[in-house]
Amino acid sequence: MIPLSVLDLSVVTTGTRPAAALRNSIDLARHVDGLGYVRYWLAEHHNLASVASPAPDLMIGQIAAVTQHIRVGSGGVMLPNHAPLVVAERFKMLEALFPGRIDLGLGRAPGTDGATAYALRSRLDKREGDDFLERLRELTLWETRDFPPGHPYNKVVAMPDDSPLPPIWLLGSSDYSAELAAQVGMGFAFAHHFATHDAVAAMTNYRAHFTPSGWRSAP
Repeated sequence: MIPLSVLDLSVVTTGTRPAAALRNSIDLARHVDGLGYVRYWLAEHHNLASVASPAPDLMIGQIAAVTQHIRVGSGGVMLPNHAPLVVAERFKMLEALFPGRIDLGLGRAPGTDGATAYALRSRLDKREGDDFLERLRELTLWETRDFPPGHPYNKVVAMPDDSPLPPIWLLGSSDYSAELAAQVGMGFAFAHHFATHDAVAAMTNYRAHFTPSGWRSAP
């Protein structure tokens, strides 16, 4: 059987209000789990009337709790909207509760408009420009504990510390994330449903230049 998966936005329609859309996502996940689907990923969008879920980590926990086999993950967490430590803690908790069934997909975009993005980030540290690489590096350091000697974060532990981060996937609609995922040896998921970039070029470039790492041994 061809491996099939679901990317779910918890879609709101004229006949389905937001609360019902969230419950529909849980019902759909149960259904496709029984059909043998491989993955069920939840998106992060804000201030969008057609999408009910702004918090994929909350939905992941709800869906993993009512399914048995399917992997459940984020498609994805928009990393610039969140402190890397918070992402590390939440996904380590999910991995602890549902070991071997969680995926951590990360995106670079805000998943919303400019004003909402500002509201999401206004109380976070003010990093200038595109800080995705910096945030990704910090997120991985919470797992590897390779902060430089004397760094203040050496005294901070992302709990639960006996559970690893789940597999990390970088999401993208161009060749940038494909190249980055290949360099750091992580998974890559292409946003073919809205991308204008050539999907084949991005995927083959990722596979051709993939470097094995402690995160993943093969593309």
